[in-house]
Amino acid sequence: MAKKTFWKVWLRRNLLTKDVENDFVAEVSTAGNTLRNDDLAARIVAARSELRLETILSILSARDEIVREALAQGTAVQDGCVRMASRVSGNWLGAAHAFDPETHKIGLDVSPSAEMRAALETVGVVVLGEKNSGAYIGLVTDTSTGKSDGTITPDEDVIVTGDKIKIAPDEEAPLGVFFVAASGAATRVTRKLTENTPKKLIFRVPTLAAGVYTLKVVTRYSNSSTLIQDPREITYDFPLTIGEP
Repeated sequence: MAKKTFWKVWLRRNLLTKDVENDFVAEVSTAGNTLRNDDLAARIVAARSELRLETILSILSARDEIVREALAQGTAVQDGCVRMASRVSGNWLGAAHAFDPETHKIGLDVSPSAEMRAALETVGVVVLGEKNSGAYIGLVTDTSTGKSDGTITPDEDVIVTGDKIKIAPDEEAPLGVFFVAASGAATRVTRKLTENTPKKLIFRVPTLAAGVYTLKVVTRYSNSSTLIQDPREITYDFPLTIGEP
């Protein structure tokens, strides 16, 4: 019998149902953790000490390249965890309508494999209670696509909702909205925010390269009449992706 595991979840108020006060959504407490090839290779080496880290990393890197090439050619790929298949989304007006990158998007459909579904059947859920109602970022929505799945578009607006996220005072240079790359380099949003309120920010995403970013808000806002002495950093718990995830 497979070993039982548990996901610990926080409950956060659902910002999409404004007319329902007692509506919550679950947030897995470890959702922000990510294992990359370096981490996977280290775990393999720990489990099988006769294998060298460099060898495993080389194999994983080669595997990634082959998978990317196959998916770019429109070939589905299935491993022991997921099945990935090509997808073109958007509506066509008429059978002769050409592909339009403004309205059509190339992406992937990802679904769990049979082995992954079996593994998920061993998962239980432990509810930790309501997440701290202090300052937090609850949801990021790309206005160009209407999606809140973590994908964003450079030079397009995003809507960020949460609580106590207002940038105040907005004239202080250390404060603001930042996109932090995997390398640690931070890009500040320099264009004036379209909306800057305690529960909502609307702003234009900078011209960023494809990759994975962490959204960070730095502010001294506390409430309508109070500013805290030191800047507070509020980080979105989920990665934001530009380009293919």
